[in-house]
Amino acid sequence: MAKMSPSHARSPQIARFAFHGGIHPPEHKDLTRDRPIKSLPIMPHYVLPLHMHIGAPARAIVQVGQWVAKGQVLAQATDFISASIHAPTSGVIIAITEHPIPHPGGLAAAALILEADGEDRAGEPLPPWPDFTTKSATELRGRLREAGIVGLGGAVFPTAAKLATGGTSSVHTLVLNGAECEPYITCDDRLMRERPEDILHGAAIVLHMMGANRCLIGIEDNKPEAIATLLTASAQDTRFETIAVPTRYPAGGEKQLLKVLTNVEVPRGRRATEYGLLCLNVATVAAIYRAVVLGEPMTERIVTVTGEGIVQPENFRVPLGTKISDVIAAAGGYTAGADRLIMGGPMMGFALHDDEVPVVKATNCLLALRPQDRPTTPAPQPCIRCSLCAEACPADLLPQQLYWYARAKQFDRAVEYHLFDCIECGVCSAVCPSHLPLVDFYRFAKTEVWAQERDHSKASLARERFEFRNERLERIKAEREAALNKKRQNLAVNTAVAPSVATGMDTATMVPSAPASDEAFGEYRPEPKALGTQRPGDVGTEPVILDSAVEAACVRAKARRAALDAERAQQESKLAPESKSDLP
Repeated sequence: MAKMSPSHARSPQIARFAFHGGIHPPEHKDLTRDRPIKSLPIMPHYVLPLHMHIGAPARAIVQVGQWVAKGQVLAQATDFISASIHAPTSGVIIAITEHPIPHPGGLAAAALILEADGEDRAGEPLPPWPDFTTKSATELRGRLREAGIVGLGGAVFPTAAKLATGGTSSVHTLVLNGAECEPYITCDDRLMRERPEDILHGAAIVLHMMGANRCLIGIEDNKPEAIATLLTASAQDTRFETIAVPTRYPAGGEKQLLKVLTNVEVPRGRRATEYGLLCLNVATVAAIYRAVVLGEPMTERIVTVTGEGIVQPENFRVPLGTKISDVIAAAGGYTAGADRLIMGGPMMGFALHDDEVPVVKATNCLLALRPQDRPTTPAPQPCIRCSLCAEACPADLLPQQLYWYARAKQFDRAVEYHLFDCIECGVCSAVCPSHLPLVDFYRFAKTEVWAQERDHSKASLARERFEFRNERLERIKAEREAALNKKRQNLAVNTAVAPSVATGMDTATMVPSAPASDEAFGEYRPEPKALGTQRPGDVGTEPVILDSAVEAACVRAKARRAALDAERAQQESKLAPESKSDLP
């Protein structure tokens, strides 16, 4: 394929397709659109939750009091869907304890507390792989897993797991998501304008891993500078196509962007990789480049700090674990009247209970608002069945029905109406004339379904363990009975040894039987036997089995009887004459 000329590359393609629904809310991106990315100074403390990604939490491999270097692994991935955590700077681990985390419910979770030493000393880095084409897809996925790379578009799904489930030969097109459709947020916009080479190199690594030959870069048309920058940077590589996407929220949703760029509509329950498509955020592929080519694990991310409640809105490159209060302070602090702090955008973000929680891998924006900066939310009114929510839903769902089933706690029916296809974009809530908090009901229903599934899994596991225990006890009982029966059979064989009446032979010892008289018994003594022997001469009666001790006792008894008989005979002989003299 011939290479494109720079002049041809400067003309962006225009998306020819559209997705269902969507809205165009106020953008408010002018607050930070032209603010270059800045780095934060080293903070005194960093809080690193062990669970800042989708999947299983990481397992801490450091101890309290241990000094760690920048980039050192602090917690390792524990499952296929998990991600490692690295030190954002050098210092000492002073605690491993529960700490509040960014969560809509204000929950706490296990976290590492790092006290910085101010030296920012780096440890032994990962080996750089500048020529990544010599590495296999398996090796590259291992590097991404080792570096703790996750999706930075909001899902924070471990990238190594996503590339593994995508297969190595079925994907032919990589889609880079640069839409950044959420109001206020400009971190991806600034990244595309300042670091386009990192994005393109990271995309080239993914193309090599997946064996793909085409990359589509989708950017909303309200970011002309980012479109021009990437067009120029990719002009000499025919694999890349930069496409301007109409500004319409939520164009940054994966299925929505794929529909706009390729006209492929991924059905419910199917994955984009089944259609040869793989979608990654532009910040994710930039992190892939730094992990593979430079050997840098994920220790920081770009965060937009914005809103009318911030003195000086900025885009910061923030080390993971930095307290949000420190980030806000670096932006000049809060303005008078700021009363709400949101992590994320106004559509999909959630309000924080406190700003002492840390920046995590999912933190792309910190939005501070005053009451006058956000629309007032009237009290919810009854649903009037206007169907505006269904017309605006980008996932082509029936939000009204989902609302009724979630409210009535009929979660099975909500699942039947594709509850989990909801991307929680907030469009339905934004257009509802009754001001119903629809997304809140959907999140509640999802949480309840997940809780029921966990309870069901626990009950199933308990039942399996109970049944296995009963089977094990029955098996042990049967084995014991079988062993006892075998012992009884062996004992019966050993004890049921009778002499042959016809031949006079002892069938146990195969020696001739002795005469039946006592005198003969005293002269004939068979050899003692381990299990006993039959007393000779007991013909016509039940055989008597005598062991060596019983046989010896019989001999002693006969000797005493013989002595008594002799003594009695002697006394009778002395008395005989006297008896005769008394006769008349």
